[in-house]
Amino acid sequence: MEVNKAGIADILGYSGAINVQGEDVMKLDDFANKQIISVLQNGISCAGIVSEEMENMLVFDDRVSSNSKYVVMVDPIDGSSNIDVNITIGTIFGIYKRISEPGSPCIIEDFLQPGKNQIAAGYIIYGSSTMMLYATSRGVNGFTLDPAIGEFYLSHSNILCPADGHIYSFNHGNFSLYHPSIKRYINSCQQKKNLQLHKYEQRYSGSMVADIHRNLLKGGIFMYPDSVQNPKGKLRLQYECNPIAFIYEIAGGMASDGGQRILDIEPEDIHQRSPIFVGSKNPMKELHSFCQKGLQF
Repeated sequence: MEVNKAGIADILGYSGAINVQGEDVMKLDDFANKQIISVLQNGISCAGIVSEEMENMLVFDDRVSSNSKYVVMVDPIDGSSNIDVNITIGTIFGIYKRISEPGSPCIIEDFLQPGKNQIAAGYIIYGSSTMMLYATSRGVNGFTLDPAIGEFYLSHSNILCPADGHIYSFNHGNFSLYHPSIKRYINSCQQKKNLQLHKYEQRYSGSMVADIHRNLLKGGIFMYPDSVQNPKGKLRLQYECNPIAFIYEIAGGMASDGGQRILDIEPEDIHQRSPIFVGSKNPMKELHSFCQKGLQF
């Protein structure tokens, strides 16, 4: 991949000039966002895009794009805080069939659909290998990049999330800020570990895609609750929570905000935030039993 005249080190650092939704944007975030926009705008199937790196939707209003049937929601780089220390990061996307009639530019309502309306979703994970995981109603499949030929090949067919799992992923540094019901659930996981009743292990990288991918293949639960600091949650509903929830449900897992199914939430804003709990079916059911004892959303 050619990076124009900018060096890799220059691309990875903070831009120092871009601030979106009150957060600094890494140069790699901005670079990835521009690459995704370029590919989608020069294709024939996308009428517009919403990205974490842009305050507003971007409408592709040329004739070909206006006739396109689909819109895309995307987080160009998930786990930006890990860029400088070379920890796994990723790209998350969800694809919707537009509500507005093709033949005219797409509108904001096309992007304010509940996650259950997604026709496809996926993520790309940049780690020891580059892998794309892609889900439709027919199933979840993983494709690994062969750098020798520059093509993705099917490496993980018909992925199913194990019903049980021994991994729980959450930011323990925020433990004191969580709701008492969430604290009780986490404590129960630790007690089972201490009593050797279950092989529970905590694994958390600070990159949602990395934790989600591991738990999808091995079984487990990922939690990003609301907290005193983030009473509405921190992760974005439309291009982080919904695509991951769609993938997990197709693979046999579950995803909720602690009170309702993630995919049923009616969005009111393209950058709306939400708590999210997603994982294997049995750990999720156990979590909900704790939520019903006192967690209010």
